[in-house]
Amino acid sequence: MDVLPNWGLGMMVLFGILAVWSSVWKGIALWKAGRNNDSGWYIAMFIVNTLGILEIIYIFAISKKKQVA
Repeated sequence: MDVLPNWGLGMMVLFGILAVWSSVWKGIALWKAGRNNDSGWYIAMFIVNTLGILEIIYIFAISKKKQVA
């Protein structure tokens, strides 16, 4: 019986860490998409939650191509 409360606390901490991680990347990516007038990317990143994966791809691959062009 003692294992369940510890597991629950661990999951809450993990979800908290993932929420902060995702929020930071989402904020940066949405800001960059808004500045680059990428409304399609902005809407996709706002709706879809990928734990920061889509946002990291946008920040380091897509938005860099727009700035160079």
